[in-house]
Amino acid sequence: MAMGINFGREVCGQLEVAESREWLVTNSIGGYAAGTVAGILTRCYHGLLVAALKPPLGRTLMLAKLDDTVLYGDRYYPLHTNRWADGSVGPHGYRHIERFALQNSIPVWRYACADALLEKRIWMQPGANTTYIHYQLLRATKPLHLTLKALVNYRDYHSRTQGQGWQMTIVPLQRGICVSAFPEAVPMTLLSDRADFTPGHDWYYGFNLTAERERGLSDRDDHLHAATFQALLEVGESLTIVASTEPSPDLNGEAMLKNRRIYEQKLLGLWRSSRPIELKEAPEFVSQLVLAADQFIVNRASPQEPNGKTILAGYPWFSDWGRDTMISLPGLTLTTGRPEIARSILRVFAYYTDQGMIPNRFPDAGEIPEYNTVDATLWYFEALRAYYAATEDDDLIRELYPMLAEIVDWHCRGTRFNIHLDSADGLLYAGEQGVQLTWMDAKINDWVVTPRIGKPVEVNALWYNALRTMAKLARRIGKPHQEYEAIADRAQARFSRFWNPGLGYCYDVLDGPQGDDASLRPNQILAVSLPESPLPPAQQRSVVDICAQALLTSYGLRSLTPDDPQYQGCYIGTPRQRDAAYHQGTVWGWLLGPFVLAHLRVYNNPARAREFLEPMINHLYAHGVGSCSEIFDGDAPMTPRGCFAQAWTVAEVLRAWLATEGVKSEE
Repeated sequence: MAMGINFGREVCGQLEVAESREWLVTNSIGGYAAGTVAGILTRCYHGLLVAALKPPLGRTLMLAKLDDTVLYGDRYYPLHTNRWADGSVGPHGYRHIERFALQNSIPVWRYACADALLEKRIWMQPGANTTYIHYQLLRATKPLHLTLKALVNYRDYHSRTQGQGWQMTIVPLQRGICVSAFPEAVPMTLLSDRADFTPGHDWYYGFNLTAERERGLSDRDDHLHAATFQALLEVGESLTIVASTEPSPDLNGEAMLKNRRIYEQKLLGLWRSSRPIELKEAPEFVSQLVLAADQFIVNRASPQEPNGKTILAGYPWFSDWGRDTMISLPGLTLTTGRPEIARSILRVFAYYTDQGMIPNRFPDAGEIPEYNTVDATLWYFEALRAYYAATEDDDLIRELYPMLAEIVDWHCRGTRFNIHLDSADGLLYAGEQGVQLTWMDAKINDWVVTPRIGKPVEVNALWYNALRTMAKLARRIGKPHQEYEAIADRAQARFSRFWNPGLGYCYDVLDGPQGDDASLRPNQILAVSLPESPLPPAQQRSVVDICAQALLTSYGLRSLTPDDPQYQGCYIGTPRQRDAAYHQGTVWGWLLGPFVLAHLRVYNNPARAREFLEPMINHLYAHGVGSCSEIFDGDAPMTPRGCFAQAWTVAEVLRAWLATEGVKSEE
């Protein structure tokens, strides 16, 4: 069994608390459903069916919510909660939530109405844009009458709707309705296994999206009341509502729930079977993260890989990014016992390689990838190295080797954005005005917040690691390796330029437009955590110590030391204000992984290294319930911000936990 995350009335009955905790269910093709424990919409991204109409993207809000009301005895109990344009909240359905639980990856609510206890759960069918909302009457002394108002939409998940004058087509079917937003739109069927239904067409105006207002964005949305479903439930009876882009989805809620549970147990089984016998037992929170890991793995076909996979960077708003995918790959696929997924991802991105670079991003609309990244391609080498260490798949190395050699060649002679090997010192240079190529990539109109033009420390650590990896792979399949060893030796020798003896840590960037950048940032931790470190042991230890003292928080590393005048400790406000803070002090959860691995390397104390991961256990109960957030404030109490479920945070916590497991300590 995975970890039992449960909240009672102490959370569910407090609106401010319950609406700050968000749940997520996914369908393996990019679609999802998400909302708050309170049931109130706070984001434009919340909805019961956000369908991926062009998997894994084209994400479109189709079913916003079900406003559910109970008539029990002679009393009405609204179970839903809405916040309106004037700031008022009504009704207060959250007050009837007796318990919220995350059962594996399925959110479950229990509503208490006098002596009646009604349970609701939500899940999606893997591989289909189909959401199930299932109600069951667990306890009662008389029948319970359930009414469900279906509120629909049809918009890009980043957008808002102004419904005035929008006439959708609603066609009654045998078990429900078919909604067509406009002639070219993908229709949605909204069906029930047993409820009576009445089609409708009433716009509900002015839903107040507080989380969007906090982000400095438009905070009003309208939804269309398209139908009302009603049913009388006796004790033990259930009702299923199905929202789908399929014309005739399976309406057997019990059978589809069983299928979903089998799917989850298979994921947990793969993870357990991949572990050594002595490590079979693991804390419950690790199995919860294994299930969370699966939510980011989605389909992306390429001509060579029709059943190809990729990784969505984060929910609710990110698409698949090359950098995030490669950093996340080991933790999400190899740690969880799914190397075949890793292989597929590596082949898909190999297909899209261009001028020695893998894509930075696949846009939400259109298929032309963007290549504006210097580090994603270097992370590809590390993802491939990790895959090979787990599988010894010589066939894939032989298949990819010509592409790998071409990547190194392009970097040596120069590719886009002035990415090239500096013949003077054997280090990798990257960047030009107006573009941001490293993971610290915030850009506001023409303002690149942290341009980092020059020779970034983590880019050169990754370059060195990639060259050593390339040499080993070449040897393995009988190809010439001496040239790669020579380039790596030179990079290692001149990496000493990064060391700032006066400060006791590495420069962040060398040879930039303003010279060398001595800002204390976390990027140097990668020069210690990567398998091949270009730093000598004493400097490795100094880097770990300075990062621990100046950058470490409970949930990751700050992107800039608080002692820096540019430091911003809170990630709040308008998009401009937030982007200005994004890499200027904001804490990044994914950096916890490299820090733990670097600490383990220099101190060889797995128990101590693992202690740094423990705050993330409690974090599973906050923000994205059962998952890990993208970022946190740099200032205490390190409030979670950004995406409530982020691939590389989940991946790196999982990977670091495994790395500290079963290792003998020197102490």
